[in-house]
Amino acid sequence: MGDGFHDECGVFGIQGHPDAAALAALGLHALQHRGQEACGIITHDGAHFWAEKALGLVSEAFGDAQTIDRLKGDMAIGHNRYATTGDGARRNVQPLYADLASGGFALAHNGNLTNAMALRASLVTNGAIFQSTSDTEVIVHLVALSRARGGPAERLADALRKVQGAYSLVAMAGGEVIGARDPLGIRPLTLGRLGDAHVLASESCALDIIGAECVREVAPGEMVVLGPGGLKSLFPFERTDRPRFCVFEYVYFARPDSFMEGRSVYAARKAIGAVLAAEAPVPGADIVVPVPDSGTPAAIGYAQAAGLPFELGIIRNHYVGRTFIEPGAGVRHLGVKLKHNANKRFLKDKSVVLVDDSIVRGTTSKKIVEMVRAAGAREVHMRIASPPTAHSCFYGIDTPASADLLAHTMDTEGIRAMIGADSLAYISLDGLYKAAGQAAGRDPRAPAFCDACFSGDYPVPLTDHAAGRTGAEVTGLLPGRRGKKGA
Repeated sequence: MGDGFHDECGVFGIQGHPDAAALAALGLHALQHRGQEACGIITHDGAHFWAEKALGLVSEAFGDAQTIDRLKGDMAIGHNRYATTGDGARRNVQPLYADLASGGFALAHNGNLTNAMALRASLVTNGAIFQSTSDTEVIVHLVALSRARGGPAERLADALRKVQGAYSLVAMAGGEVIGARDPLGIRPLTLGRLGDAHVLASESCALDIIGAECVREVAPGEMVVLGPGGLKSLFPFERTDRPRFCVFEYVYFARPDSFMEGRSVYAARKAIGAVLAAEAPVPGADIVVPVPDSGTPAAIGYAQAAGLPFELGIIRNHYVGRTFIEPGAGVRHLGVKLKHNANKRFLKDKSVVLVDDSIVRGTTSKKIVEMVRAAGAREVHMRIASPPTAHSCFYGIDTPASADLLAHTMDTEGIRAMIGADSLAYISLDGLYKAAGQAAGRDPRAPAFCDACFSGDYPVPLTDHAAGRTGAEVTGLLPGRRGKKGA
């Protein structure tokens, strides 16, 4: 893993549209930022399920008409994957599909189950045969074994009562598309409408790309069933009046043109920058420069609140792929310039406020600071649009172990010295809450968000972690590799 967080996964579902496959591909394209390892779509035509899954980007997997034409039917579910559990092999590409006693069942999942290993061990002991290393397959087995009366929605609800963790998911069975969100609403899921068709997506930007209307967000603990008779809303889990939506969606993960929990992500990021400017001003600063792209909205907010010019002092190359040739040792120090280059004319002799979304291991921040200094900046002050990330995420975000997080082992002054900035400051946790719409800040007795990566306050039990269980123990079969790829 590189020096940064990686997006989790994205899900999409649609029921009741003749172009379901094409619309699913477009929706996944809009959600590409949530996962770039693999993607897949499964459709249903009333009699048969049709599947296309591949490693790589949506444009590579679903960029031709022939592929879309093979996906028949008026309902579809799709998934973009970034591996947070299991490896990146083809066997883990979603949606997963199984023939159950009740018929075909397809499932796509965003999030992470914190008791998946315990459940898996019990299932295997009782004869279950797993084909993947993904925690999503645990849900499929639980659905297969469910004795709940009713249809697919009731069996899925019965299965989900046994899992712990964070999830938003879409499923397809019995002529219906089903969406469900974990009881605390940690992971996002949005409901839309396109004519007579209903749509589900991880973010509202996936509705925009297909011209769908955003109806509302699926509520924490809600299950929606989309079928020929319309939409049914169920609340099969114990309801809470204290949801814990992931606050890092506002900081980094969501696309800035999305709305989450009724709030514009772009507006939230600008507000974060404004609060950061009030909490950590830089006297005598000349310009505010974002570390593109995720730091840009916060930098705009900081500049506006501080009354400073906003400049694109760092330019990002958007065409560097994940498999770019790994440079030899003699030029490896130039690697940061593959993605970023200093806009020297605007940095020379300036006191620069650099705004970024987070610091994980610090290696990229150090190189960025060095690059800005080399461009002639007089001073470089780093401002971070999130509190120090000192704890791992177990709810669907790919983060390093806590021991590998810089803020877990160093204080702010130590990190400042390590990255070589003249000053370093983070937004406070209270400030982040205020920017995200909680005017009173964080109530430690009843936090409004999941902020475990900052606070260490995990709202869902970490059953597998506490027992020392890891995904490494689930399989001895490893994917073949023809050569090492660059990270």
